Amino acid sequence: MKLLRRIFPHPILTLVLTGTWLLLVNGWSLNSLVFGFGLGVLIPFVTQPYWPQEPRIKSPAKVIAYLALVLYDIVVANITVARIVLFKANAKRHPNWVTIPLDLRTPEAITVLAGTITMTPGTVSADLSDSGHALLVHCLDAPDPAAVRDEIKTRYESRLKEIFE
Repeated sequence: MKLLRRIFPHPILTLVLTGTWLLLVNGWSLNSLVFGFGLGVLIPFVTQPYWPQEPRIKSPAKVIAYLALVLYDIVVANITVARIVLFKANAKRHPNWVTIPLDLRTPEAITVLAGTITMTPGTVSADLSDSGHALLVHCLDAPDPAAVRDEIKTRYESRLKEIFE
Protein backbone atom coordinates (compact mmCIF):
# COMPACT_ATOMS: atom_id res chain seq x y z
CA MET A 1 0.00 0.00 0.00
CA LYS A 2 2.85 2.36 0.84
CA LEU A 3 4.54 1.70 -2.52
CA LEU A 4 1.26 2.32 -4.31
CA ARG A 5 0.88 5.62 -2.43
CA ARG A 6 4.39 6.67 -3.51
CA ILE A 7 3.62 6.02 -7.15
CA PHE A 8 0.14 7.56 -6.97
CA PRO A 9 0.31 10.24 -4.25
CA HIS A 10 -3.08 11.63 -5.33
CA PRO A 11 -4.98 8.89 -7.18
CA ILE A 12 -8.12 10.94 -7.78
CA LEU A 13 -6.02 13.73 -9.32
CA THR A 14 -4.37 11.11 -11.54
CA LEU A 15 -7.77 10.02 -12.83
CA VAL A 16 -8.96 13.61 -13.30
CA LEU A 17 -5.82 14.57 -15.23
CA THR A 18 -6.08 11.47 -17.41
CA GLY A 19 -9.73 12.21 -18.16
CA THR A 20 -8.99 15.87 -18.81
CA TRP A 21 -6.28 14.94 -21.29
CA LEU A 22 -8.67 12.65 -23.15
CA LEU A 23 -11.22 15.47 -23.31
CA LEU A 24 -8.60 17.94 -24.57
CA VAL A 25 -7.47 15.71 -27.43
CA ASN A 26 -11.15 15.26 -28.33
CA GLY A 27 -10.83 11.61 -29.12
CA TRP A 28 -9.86 8.26 -27.72
CA SER A 29 -6.87 6.18 -28.69
CA LEU A 30 -4.48 3.98 -26.79
CA ASN A 31 -1.69 6.52 -27.32
CA SER A 32 -3.83 9.33 -25.87
CA LEU A 33 -4.80 7.18 -22.90
CA VAL A 34 -1.19 6.18 -22.17
CA PHE A 35 0.08 9.75 -22.53
CA GLY A 36 -2.76 11.14 -20.40
CA PHE A 37 -2.14 8.51 -17.74
CA GLY A 38 1.57 9.35 -17.84
CA LEU A 39 0.74 13.01 -17.20
CA GLY A 40 -1.70 11.90 -14.51
CA VAL A 41 1.11 10.06 -12.72
CA LEU A 42 3.89 12.59 -13.37
CA ILE A 43 2.13 15.83 -12.37
CA PRO A 44 0.95 14.68 -8.90
CA PHE A 45 4.35 13.06 -8.29
CA VAL A 46 6.25 16.26 -9.16
CA THR A 47 3.88 18.52 -7.21
CA GLN A 48 3.70 16.24 -4.14
CA PRO A 49 6.06 18.41 -2.03
CA TYR A 50 3.61 21.31 -2.38
CA TRP A 51 0.75 19.27 -0.88
CA PRO A 52 1.50 19.22 2.84
CA GLN A 53 -1.61 17.19 3.52
CA GLU A 54 -4.34 15.67 1.44
CA PRO A 55 -7.64 17.56 1.62
CA ARG A 56 -10.29 15.67 3.54
CA ILE A 57 -13.76 15.54 2.10
CA LYS A 58 -16.32 14.53 4.69
CA SER A 59 -19.20 13.58 2.40
CA PRO A 60 -18.84 12.68 -1.29
CA ALA A 61 -22.64 12.86 -1.67
CA LYS A 62 -22.56 16.51 -0.60
CA VAL A 63 -19.87 17.17 -3.22
CA ILE A 64 -22.17 15.83 -5.94
CA ALA A 65 -25.06 17.94 -4.61
CA TYR A 66 -22.78 21.01 -4.53
CA LEU A 67 -21.66 20.41 -8.12
CA ALA A 68 -25.29 20.08 -9.25
CA LEU A 69 -26.16 23.35 -7.46
CA VAL A 70 -23.22 25.17 -9.06
CA LEU A 71 -24.07 23.89 -12.55
CA TYR A 72 -27.68 24.99 -12.09
CA ASP A 73 -26.55 28.42 -10.85
CA ILE A 74 -24.19 28.81 -13.83
CA VAL A 75 -27.05 28.19 -16.27
CA VAL A 76 -29.38 30.61 -14.45
CA ALA A 77 -26.62 33.25 -14.16
CA ASN A 78 -25.89 33.01 -17.89
CA ILE A 79 -29.51 33.86 -18.65
CA THR A 80 -29.52 36.66 -16.08
CA VAL A 81 -26.29 38.20 -17.42
CA ALA A 82 -27.58 37.98 -20.99
CA ARG A 83 -30.71 39.89 -19.94
CA ILE A 84 -28.63 42.52 -18.13
CA VAL A 85 -26.26 43.04 -21.04
CA LEU A 86 -28.93 43.04 -23.74
CA PHE A 87 -31.82 44.85 -22.10
CA LYS A 88 -30.63 46.88 -19.10
CA ALA A 89 -29.30 50.37 -19.74
CA ASN A 90 -25.85 51.16 -18.41
CA ALA A 91 -27.27 53.92 -16.23
CA LYS A 92 -29.56 51.43 -14.50
CA ARG A 93 -26.85 48.89 -13.73
CA HIS A 94 -25.33 48.78 -10.26
CA PRO A 95 -21.85 47.21 -10.43
CA ASN A 96 -20.49 46.77 -6.93
CA TRP A 97 -17.59 45.42 -4.92
CA VAL A 98 -18.75 43.10 -2.17
CA THR A 99 -16.62 41.90 0.74
CA ILE A 100 -17.50 38.40 1.87
CA PRO A 101 -16.32 37.64 5.42
CA LEU A 102 -15.23 34.00 5.47
CA ASP A 103 -15.98 31.36 8.06
CA LEU A 104 -14.03 28.84 5.97
CA ARG A 105 -10.45 28.20 7.07
CA THR A 106 -9.08 25.42 4.87
CA PRO A 107 -7.29 26.66 1.73
CA GLU A 108 -9.06 24.08 -0.42
CA ALA A 109 -12.52 25.23 0.67
CA ILE A 110 -11.63 28.91 0.12
CA THR A 111 -10.24 28.07 -3.32
CA VAL A 112 -13.40 26.18 -4.30
CA LEU A 113 -15.55 29.10 -3.10
CA ALA A 114 -13.49 31.64 -5.06
CA GLY A 115 -13.60 29.40 -8.13
CA THR A 116 -17.35 28.93 -7.82
CA ILE A 117 -17.90 32.68 -7.63
CA THR A 118 -15.67 33.28 -10.64
CA MET A 119 -17.30 30.52 -12.73
CA THR A 120 -20.75 31.97 -12.10
CA PRO A 121 -21.34 34.65 -14.76
CA GLY A 122 -21.80 38.16 -13.40
CA THR A 123 -19.41 37.74 -10.47
CA VAL A 124 -15.67 37.41 -10.14
CA SER A 125 -13.43 36.80 -7.13
CA ALA A 126 -10.88 39.59 -7.16
CA ASP A 127 -8.85 39.30 -3.94
CA LEU A 128 -8.40 37.37 -0.74
CA SER A 129 -7.43 39.31 2.36
CA ASP A 130 -3.94 38.77 3.78
CA SER A 131 -5.41 36.99 6.79
CA GLY A 132 -7.57 34.79 4.55
CA HIS A 133 -10.73 35.85 6.37
CA ALA A 134 -12.42 37.90 3.62
CA LEU A 135 -12.96 37.59 -0.11
CA LEU A 136 -13.45 40.59 -2.41
CA VAL A 137 -16.00 39.95 -5.16
CA HIS A 138 -17.01 42.17 -8.07
CA CYS A 139 -20.65 41.91 -9.19
CA LEU A 140 -21.93 43.05 -12.58
CA ASP A 141 -25.25 44.21 -11.15
CA ALA A 142 -25.76 44.26 -7.38
CA PRO A 143 -28.11 46.99 -6.16
CA ASP A 144 -28.02 45.36 -2.69
CA PRO A 145 -24.47 44.19 -1.86
CA ALA A 146 -25.59 42.81 1.52
CA ALA A 147 -28.03 40.47 -0.23
CA VAL A 148 -25.26 39.21 -2.53
CA ARG A 149 -23.01 38.64 0.47
CA ASP A 150 -25.72 36.75 2.34
CA GLU A 151 -26.60 34.64 -0.69
CA ILE A 152 -22.96 33.59 -1.23
CA LYS A 153 -22.57 32.73 2.45
CA THR A 154 -25.77 30.67 2.67
CA ARG A 155 -25.78 29.13 -0.80
CA TYR A 156 -22.09 28.23 -1.20
CA GLU A 157 -20.01 28.81 1.93
CA SER A 158 -22.27 26.87 4.29
CA ARG A 159 -22.25 23.86 1.94
CA LEU A 160 -18.48 24.01 1.53
CA LYS A 161 -18.09 24.14 5.28
CA GLU A 162 -20.06 20.89 5.53
CA ILE A 163 -17.89 19.30 2.83
CA PHE A 164 -14.42 20.39 3.96
CA GLU A 165 -14.54 21.28 7.64
